[in-house]
Formats: sequence, C-alpha cells, structure tokens
Amino acid sequence: MITAIQERRAALTIGFEARRQLVPLRDLELLMALPSAQPDPDRLGSGVWAFDASALAAAHPTPKLLAETWLLLVESGDPISLDDLVALAAADDRPQDRAAFWLALQGPQLWFRWRQGLAQPRPLDEIRQLRRQRRQEVLSEQRQQAWHALLKARQPIDPAVLAPRERQEFDRLCAGALAPLETPWPVGLRRAIEAARCSERPADLRRLLLDLGHWDAHRLSSLPGTCWARGFGDALEALAAEIVAAAEAPHPSDASRVDLSGQPCVTIDDPDTREIDDALGLDQDPEGRPRIWIHIADPDRLIAAGSPLDLEARRRAASLYLATGSVSMFPLSLATGPMSLRQGLRCAAWSFAIVLDDDGSIAASTLQRSWITPTYRLSYEDAEELIELAPPQDAYLAELHDLLDRRRRWRLSQGALLLDQPEGRITVLDDQPQLEVVEPSKARLLVAEAMILAGAAVAEFGRQHGLALPYRSQPPAELPPAQELACLPPGPVRHAAIKRCLSRGHTGFQPAPHFSLGLQAYVQATSPIRRYGDLICHRQLASVLDPGATVPPLDAEDLGSLLAEVDAAVREGIQISRDDQRHWQQVWFEHHRQQRWDGVFLRWLRPQDGLALVAIESLAMELPMLCRERSEPGDPLQVRVVEVDSLADLLRLEASDPLRSPGASPAARAPRG
Repeated sequence: MITAIQERRAALTIGFEARRQLVPLRDLELLMALPSAQPDPDRLGSGVWAFDASALAAAHPTPKLLAETWLLLVESGDPISLDDLVALAAADDRPQDRAAFWLALQGPQLWFRWRQGLAQPRPLDEIRQLRRQRRQEVLSEQRQQAWHALLKARQPIDPAVLAPRERQEFDRLCAGALAPLETPWPVGLRRAIEAARCSERPADLRRLLLDLGHWDAHRLSSLPGTCWARGFGDALEALAAEIVAAAEAPHPSDASRVDLSGQPCVTIDDPDTREIDDALGLDQDPEGRPRIWIHIADPDRLIAAGSPLDLEARRRAASLYLATGSVSMFPLSLATGPMSLRQGLRCAAWSFAIVLDDDGSIAASTLQRSWITPTYRLSYEDAEELIELAPPQDAYLAELHDLLDRRRRWRLSQGALLLDQPEGRITVLDDQPQLEVVEPSKARLLVAEAMILAGAAVAEFGRQHGLALPYRSQPPAELPPAQELACLPPGPVRHAAIKRCLSRGHTGFQPAPHFSLGLQAYVQATSPIRRYGDLICHRQLASVLDPGATVPPLDAEDLGSLLAEVDAAVREGIQISRDDQRHWQQVWFEHHRQQRWDGVFLRWLRPQDGLALVAIESLAMELPMLCRERSEPGDPLQVRVVEVDSLADLLRLEASDPLRSPGASPAARAPRG
C-alpha cells in the first residue's frame, strides 16, 4: 500500500506486517485505487484492505479456474487487464480477489504471461513446452535429492549413473579433496555434505570420498598429472620393445669397446633393485699392483640423444622412488633388460680401472668403454658375509673392501666428513607400511666409496681434457671446535651439530672442491639408468673418448641450459618422494600411535616456538616436534604421538622428559618435510 510519494519513489507498507520500504515508481503496478477515507498506514487490515492472510489464500484462483479462463481467451489471444480478468473469472471484485489474481500471475502458473500490467494467454505449444521443462526440473530435483541422500548415507556409489548436474557436484567434491576451493559451494551441495557430517576441509572431503568408494587413502596429491603418473604410453613401449629386440645387433660404439667379459666382477644391490647400473671387480695391473675395476652401465649405447625415449627420460630426469616401489626413468623392458648389468650376460659398460697409492690417493686411472659379464648378483647381506668370512675362492671382495677403506681414510685426511648412520625408511608390502632400517654396513660403505672414487676419476678426466661436466662442489664450512664436538655423543647428535654448519651443494661446469667429500673435484656419473644427469656426463665422455664420435662435447653454456631443464624435473621428483615418504610415515605412526620411543635431542629448529629436531634411534629417524624447555643436545627424551591423521597430512609428536608425565608439555604440528 502506498503511503506517500517522494519524487520518483513511493513509500510503501508491504505485507500484513506492514514493512516499510521505498520503491521506484516505475516498479509499481496499480491493483486498486483507495477510497477517499485513508486507512491506517501501519497495517493492511484496515479500510478497503481489511482482509487477512487466510482471506487472501481463500481468494487465490485454482489451477482449474486459470485453465478455464485461458480457454475463454486463447482463441483471440488478446491481452487482458487485471480489472477485466478479475471481472471475467472471479465471483467478486474485492481487493483480496485482485491481490490473489495478481499474485497468481506472478507465480509458476502455465497459462498466462504478465507483461506491462496485462495478462497474455500463452499459445498451446508454449504451455506444452513449459510442462515438459517443469517435469524435467522436478525430475532433476528428485535426482539431486536422491544424490544428496547418498552423500548423507556415505555408502559406495557409482558416478557413472549420475546425471550431469550431480556429476559436476561429485567432481567438485574430488577437486575440493585435493585443495581448498576459492569459489563458493552451491547451497544445496553444502547442506548435503553438512548432513553427511562433513565440512569443506580437504581432509574431511577425502574421508567422505573414501566412504563413497572414490578416494585412495594413499593417493599422493603431487603425483597425478606428472610424467611419472602418465606412464610411457604404447608408442614409447613399442619403441623400447624394438630396441630390446635389436640389443644384440652391432651398434656404433661397439667398435671401441674393450672385452673384459672374462674378468670376474659382481653387482651389489638391495634384493628389490631392478635397475642395476654398477659392478665391481679387482685384479692386478702390469706392475702387480691391486687394480680396482668400477663398471657402470652404458645406456647411451641403445638410446640416441634426442630420440623419443631420450626426451622422455629427460622429462623425468630420474627414476622416482616411492614407498611402494620405483618408477623408472626408462621403460622397464629396457631399464631392467639390456641396459642393466645382468648376471651371466654380456653387458655394455663404462669401465674405470683405478690403482690406489699406499696412502689411498689415486696413483693411476683409465676410462674406457667395455664389455663385461657380471659373475654374481649379490645382495648387501651376501656381500657382507663374503667380506666378513673372506672365503679363499671369493677373497677379492674382502681385499676390495680393504682397498676402499684405505681410500676412505685418505679422504678423511683431506677433511672429508664421515657422517654415516642408520637410516629409517617406510616401505609398503601388501598395502601395509613397514619400517626398514638401513645400517651403514661394510658392504654398503664399500659400494658407496667405490661410487665416490669413480666420481673423482671422472672429474680428474674432465679437468685434464678441459671438458665441461656437471661438477658437484660444496663450499668450505666452519665447523664447531673439536673440543665442543668431543663433548657431544657420537652419532646423530654430533652429526647434527656438523650438518647445521654445512652449505648446500652446487653444480658448476668447472672443477671445484667438495668440502664434505674431501675432494678437489667430483662428478656424479654412476647411475645413468636412474639419473639423466649421469647419462649427460657419459655422452660428454664419449665425445672425447670414442674415435667414431661425430658430435662435439657441449660447452659450458649449452650444458648449463640442458642441466637447468633437467634440474626442474629433479626437484619435482624429490618433492614427490618426500611427500610420499611423509604420508607413509604418518600411516605407520597411525598403526603405532599408542607406543612410546626413546629419543635424543639434536638441536632447536625454532626455539621461540619450542620446536626442535629429535632423533628416535630405534626408528633411525630424525623428526621435528615440541620439546621441553632448556633441552640440550644429547638430552634423553620420551617421544609419543599426540595426533596423527594421514588424510589430513598431520603428524603431531611430543618429546618430554622420560621422568615426566607425557601430557605435561604441549604438542605442535610437525612441519611438512
């Protein structure tokens, strides 16, 4: 009801509650003029508008009445005013009749269009179309209600049976489970997930999708969409199969190979290692001096630079190591087939022959392409036993250990830091997390030292020939005084004090010292099946050593550009591996949340927040957690799980005094990584 006119706006009282509102005059439609006697402006129930809500409802035209009125008017098709419509269809012309007919025309009726104060009868075809449309809307609403009921029940569903609208909502749930969404949630979907006792937090959505049968509890969010997740595809697998079939045929590099297949050598790896890219042997040089042989697989024989498989390996940059197993840089048919150094088979290799001086320095070294035939494939446990027992028929492994131990002591005299300690890692067997503690055994130290020795020999070769190679270096560091280190317990505590002083490694294209290795130059070159940078290094060597080489070595600028491309993929792979290991650590702690472990304080990470690094020696892990105040390196602690939720990427650990109640100190979220 209009109570006043103010310029181009009308002051209204609206509804039976007489809500006051200003509305532009152009938005008003006249239903009935007021008599001269003015009603009470604060309510409708006065004067001509003396009716209530029940009277208005009683006057509302039925669908049948509207249909009958439409039949009278549709033939002419002429629009009709509200006055004439009420006079034609209503028994009386009361204010409530006019209001009721006007409201009906604004509502979802089929028969009339209301335009500019006139009711226009709809054509029959339009009414039929509206009926079909509204039927579809009803069915759509029913489907959505049924879908939301499924969400509420949290029972497995088949997305394939969902209609497009519901499938969009399902896809939104999946997207929200990966990361918080920036766009608002549809009201209906938000209410549905609330009814399912779920929030919009990614962790809660993951649990909901897990109940619906559409989330892998161990899904790694950083892996989907990467080259490792896509696989190699049929075309590349077919190329790999062709290369495998032709592996025994002559290749251009074969002419320069030295046949060392009669020389005994062994490979030493974990039992589950599939890509075998190094082997070790021992004989005497012409002067009778012990000569160490380090053989490295030569995949460059089979994979041409710039070929499709080479470009795919470059995209991956390295094999990816996950708790469930590795994802190879090359198709497995190649990586575990003719590329690998397989027991009893003739294999293409790069062979380093190195003679050590009495002090452990390199007295002589040669590098050549070769053919070798590995005599045995040994596990680290097998090699450890042969080193310890040194049987007469296989004594060379113990001799090799002694030679490489001499080399290790020489590096120590050059300032090398020997920080070997047990390492705990979670692996997965039959979907169950298993703790694997790798001890720095004699066999593992032997292999590690041999690989470092080969890297030093390659670096020296590069220096002598002025060859651009990916030299790994590390700036000198100022370590804690020896007296201070001597006061710390040996092992993780002392190592932590040293590691915090070290600088990050650097890759350059000129020889430079590597502080913690105690070397004047070093190049990683011993895993060309698993690291693309090592394969690049082999190609640089071949461009100098191979008499038939037609491609000159890359200069520092071109090598730098290539390695920059590879480095981005390397960092991505490292992050995925860390994410994977962090997740499985959380799953492992979920299975052991009631346990307690003895820990030892290593160092403060954020002392202002009470966050420190603590070693749990029985697990061979160093993890961040809140510690009691005034903790010092070497202090014994007791560690417990406060909260762990692998779906929420959450692990909260607490370290307290062994004599104190575990609940006496606060807990904090262990930071990612």
